[in-house]
Amino acid sequence: MQPVSANEASDGELILRTGNGDRNAFEVLYRRYARSVFGLALRRLGDRGRAEDAVQETFASIWRAARTYKPERGPGAPWLYAVARNAIVDRGRMRLEPAVETPEEVSGDAGPAERAEDSWTSWRIHRALEELNENERTVIELAYWSGLSQSEVAEYLGIPLGTVKTRTRAALARLADLLEEELGQR
Repeated sequence: MQPVSANEASDGELILRTGNGDRNAFEVLYRRYARSVFGLALRRLGDRGRAEDAVQETFASIWRAARTYKPERGPGAPWLYAVARNAIVDRGRMRLEPAVETPEEVSGDAGPAERAEDSWTSWRIHRALEELNENERTVIELAYWSGLSQSEVAEYLGIPLGTVKTRTRAALARLADLLEEELGQR
């Protein structure tokens, strides 16, 4: 059996190869995903320069962290988009310019109590996501973390759009039930 060329390899295989220092595999990943990561960053950050920086940080992080990818935990694309999402969020938190003067109005930023509640909510959601079956979790991750439309999710996974819609609806209903149970136990 001949080895698969990098252009024909799955995303997961490319990430594994990148983790072993394969620059060609890394370049194929970049060509496959740089444009969609840029689009996601541009939508979230609203600034071309910051979006470009987020793409660079995403792929630098992929190069550094590819060894941590575990194919048994899921396909490569959700892992890659999670790395991208983290880079975009980090880029969004950075201030463009330092404030010249202290503002005279009350900050609209969340205080410690609100940040703690947001952190708790985020933890509960991630915990509930782990309870979903793999098919449901994958469509949710691609749609909500990667910013893909349902049509894009269907195309990416190679399944009918109706299946994506059904899995999404079932996953959201299951998440709502799990989160409601969590609140009842609190």
